[in-house]
Order: sequence, then structure tokens, then C-alpha cells
Amino acid sequence: MRSTAAPFTRAGVLQGVRLSLPIWPSIAVFGAAFGAAAAQRGLSLAEATAMSAFVYAGASQMVTLEVWGRPWTLSTLLAAMTVTALINARMILMGATIQPWMRGTPLWRTALSLFFLVDASWLIGMRHKAEGGNDLGVLVGAGAGLWPLWVLSTAGGHFAGALVAQPRVYALDMIMPVFFAAMLAPLWRGIRPALPWLASGAVALIVQQLVPGYGFIAAGAVAGLITGVLVDDGAAR
Repeated sequence: MRSTAAPFTRAGVLQGVRLSLPIWPSIAVFGAAFGAAAAQRGLSLAEATAMSAFVYAGASQMVTLEVWGRPWTLSTLLAAMTVTALINARMILMGATIQPWMRGTPLWRTALSLFFLVDASWLIGMRHKAEGGNDLGVLVGAGAGLWPLWVLSTAGGHFAGALVAQPRVYALDMIMPVFFAAMLAPLWRGIRPALPWLASGAVALIVQQLVPGYGFIAAGAVAGLITGVLVDDGAAR
């Protein structure tokens, strides 16, 4: 029997945008912090805004700046690609959690949903799903609503780059982790559903202590994914 695709409505998209409104100020500050840091690293306005527009991944963009350099060599290019991939490895776990929701969705809509999938939109979408909703428009709307703000705030931050030379001094790099933790709290459904997140966090912390670099992010994502599969299989039996 063919499964029915989840609805994707204009009302859902608008609801997703509305649900993202409370974090707009935080996203604007974080985007401006990235723009300022990019200016300090020598990126042009066009380069910084293009990165925000096409990469659209705040944490990985900020960390990639640490290996940014000119002139570009093959080694620095590979380093930047590797850092971006490792930081975004958390999307493996996020993608796995939304796959059942997106089953049967047309390819173009799946691509659109995944392009706009960021930490905040995933949390908003998962909370909507946990509360009984099923409109994929909420997931896309939350991410799409934040995208122009992220790009514009990057541009604004680039102009003010000289004012915030070190974003970490003002803890601006902690905005999204704090938001992530606050949004996860209402999704608590007991120990068993939380096991993938606990395993992911524990493995990431251990690997961070033992292995230099950003490999702990990929290790945590893989550990969470494997634990999630085992937990689901156990529930099925």
C-alpha cells in the first residue's frame, strides 16, 4: 500500500515563519557576528553574503573562518571542506528523524525542505510534529523565514566588522547552542526517546578529549544515528 505524503500548505509555511519570529533577534545577532568575523578574516562583502546565502549553516560558517586563508591552496581548500562537512554531520541525525515525515514527498519539495533545514527550523518542525501537527510547510517555513534575515544580517555585520573583532569574546557563538537546548526541553518524552541524543553527546565529549579537530561532531552524529536505529528496532519488537 502506497503511503500518503504529509501535507504541505501555504498556511503551514506561514505558521513556520510565525513560529520562528521569537528567535529573529538572536539570528540577526549571530548573522552579524559572522559577517563581522568574515570581514576580519579578509572576506569581501560579496563573499560573506554568498556564503550565508548558499551554505546557510551558521556554526559551520563560523568555524570555517578559522581555516580561511589566501592565497587558496589545495590543502586549505580541503581543510575548509572537511571542517564544513564535520560540523554539518549533525544533519545526518536530523535528516534521519524527518525522513519518515517526508516519505512520499515529491523530489523538488524534499530538496527545498533539506536546503532550508537548519537547527532552528528542525526544532520548530519537530515540536510541531510532537504536538500532533503534520504539515511539512511548518518545517520549510521556519527555515525559509530565517534565510533572508541570515543573509541580510551577515551583510550588516560585515559593514560593522571593525566593531566586533572577536565574536567569542561576547559569547555570540553560544546563541544557537543555548537556543537549541531551550527548544529541546519541551520535546522530552522520557529516557528511551532521548537515548540517541544522550549517546551522541557522550560520544562527542569523549572523542573531543581524545582526538584533536572537529571529528567529535561526526562521531557524535554517527553514534546518535546508530542508537536511534537500535532504539527503534527494539520498540518494533
